[in-house]
Amino acid sequence: MTTFPRLQSDAINTLRFLSADMVQQANSGHPGLPMGCAALAYTIWTQHLRHNPRNPSWPGRDRFILSGGHGCALLYSLLHLTGYGLPLEELKRFRQWGSMTPGHPEYGHTPGVEATTGPLGQGFSNGVGMAIAEAHLAAEFNTSEHKIFDHFIYAIVTDGDLMEGITAEAASLAGHLKLGRLVYLYDDNRISIDGSTDIAFTEDRAARFAAYGWHIQHVDDGNDVEVIDKAIATAKSDPRPSLVVCRTTIGYGLPTRQGTSKAHGEPPGDVELNAAKEKLDWPVEPRFHIPEEVLQHFRQAEEKGREAEAGWKSLLETYRAEYPDKAAELARRLRGELPAGWELSLPEFPADEKGTATRIASGKVLNALAAKIPELLGGSADLAPSNKTWLDRLLPFQAATPEGRNFHFGVREHAMGAVVNGMAVYGGLIPYGATFLTFADYMRTPLRLSALSGYPSIWVFTHDSIGLGEDGPTHQPVEHLATLRAIPELVVLRPADANETAVAWKVAIERRAGPTVLALTRQDVPTLDRSLYAPAEGLERGAYVLADLGEGDPALILMASGSEVQLALEAGLRLAAEAVSVRVVSFPSWELFAAQTQDYRDSILPSFVKARLAVEAGVTQGWERWVGGYGSALGIDRYGASAPYQTIYKEYGLTTEAVIRKALDVLRNCA
Repeated sequence: MTTFPRLQSDAINTLRFLSADMVQQANSGHPGLPMGCAALAYTIWTQHLRHNPRNPSWPGRDRFILSGGHGCALLYSLLHLTGYGLPLEELKRFRQWGSMTPGHPEYGHTPGVEATTGPLGQGFSNGVGMAIAEAHLAAEFNTSEHKIFDHFIYAIVTDGDLMEGITAEAASLAGHLKLGRLVYLYDDNRISIDGSTDIAFTEDRAARFAAYGWHIQHVDDGNDVEVIDKAIATAKSDPRPSLVVCRTTIGYGLPTRQGTSKAHGEPPGDVELNAAKEKLDWPVEPRFHIPEEVLQHFRQAEEKGREAEAGWKSLLETYRAEYPDKAAELARRLRGELPAGWELSLPEFPADEKGTATRIASGKVLNALAAKIPELLGGSADLAPSNKTWLDRLLPFQAATPEGRNFHFGVREHAMGAVVNGMAVYGGLIPYGATFLTFADYMRTPLRLSALSGYPSIWVFTHDSIGLGEDGPTHQPVEHLATLRAIPELVVLRPADANETAVAWKVAIERRAGPTVLALTRQDVPTLDRSLYAPAEGLERGAYVLADLGEGDPALILMASGSEVQLALEAGLRLAAEAVSVRVVSFPSWELFAAQTQDYRDSILPSFVKARLAVEAGVTQGWERWVGGYGSALGIDRYGASAPYQTIYKEYGLTTEAVIRKALDVLRNCA
């Protein structure tokens, strides 16, 4: 705790007015949170946060999340002042093209940003994932003398965060798991864009979180650094996750706007901003004023960070000497390297006409991989027996068994998505989350953020079509593959059989630059005889020639993904018997195929073959990219139905006979 109250006051005002100057210069942004929460952020960053600005990825650091990402001017001010690689010029370019200071924090874009936030509730829930990762790795690697993983996850969360349903899901899970390394300061300013929270948000928030199993404290004055400091210290000593309810004033200092919704998301204007500076005894000019003594005060973080990291590295050296095997394993994981020979554990499945559901094959592959890759862990949103994601002979992750690798996320798809993202960005782990494909809708935002941010999350979505059967249209995804394929940087894999499923897992495990979806069947599909057809490794390139049937160059290309590959193959064999030369293409991933060279793509889909038919049990939207102007797609552009899946496929025209009829139509149209 500093003994210089004036310096402390100046430091807090520097945060306020750097942030407000950023918003005013950009003529865009949110001054309310930075001005109201400056003292909260100051206290965390100067009194508690263990970090090294010169090494933002130091594994032993605490994590700080600004869950109310709209207030990112505050975070950028903190990062600049404490010595991260964020020059003052970048603060002056706030929200501008090509700047390092975008309108909401983006992981991987700005040094020191731990998670992409802005969609409210996501940062709150990412922190839960980070706390899970810390607890698991501590249980796995720490010893009584060596606390390698021994840090906290701090966040500033807002009224909006607490309104979002994802927060209720994540907070409930965190309380159940007793994630005591979470210390969240709640910016209780009781204002949202529409006005006072009295219009829509009147429950006792503290009581709600207490019911979840959180430790609750109250700070009556969100500008009182001494009280905030003591509350954080108390929170750190409690075994439960902590919520410190801090009564703040949005836009603190703005003469006519503080405490009102006008302070939330509008530039204050020169007159209002200058009056605020005069009110708080701050120079009106120059803009972006940083007193030298304030900068030196904040830059103490550099020396503190170097010392903290050096101490951690010294501890690690002692640990390495006493536990060389564990230290080597930890180093491997932190480098992001996979165990030597891990791919040899991938099972191979014999040809089988009856076959197996790809979800069942996935479960076998997952268990084989888990035995070789100890950082692979995850679970399901209360669907593990259906998703086949349980790791046999391994413990569940619970408060009493944090070494466990199986997760019971409960019926909380949205939180599961954000929690898995938090685990993925933490490092040292390869996490997955699973549910039915239709419920991917519940987790759309974390899916999108995993792709935007490059989190290496793995999403396992089973029951991928009308093949679900009797549960009917509410549970049968038809538009979902198209909506997932619409997310840039998300790789969607829909394997055709058990062996393609094994290769799909290989792709997902190796892909560390972004997220991967595995879309898997409920129903059995034949396991293809790879002595007759191309190897399943073709999946790694997104699409490949499964078979060329008939004589000479193909006159027709039949392409399909997943369970419909068998339909395309059966139709191709019958057409070839009628002297039609057919190429059958297994097409599990548009994204991987699009990433191949033009030469490779042309070798699979040669331009001289105009007659092309795509077959998939989903909406046909998007297939025009691959079938071209003369081709067509056979799919389902309506909702499903409740019946045995064989009946639905027949009634919806997804049969070998229907594929043949449609293929002949395409051939005639191209003649």
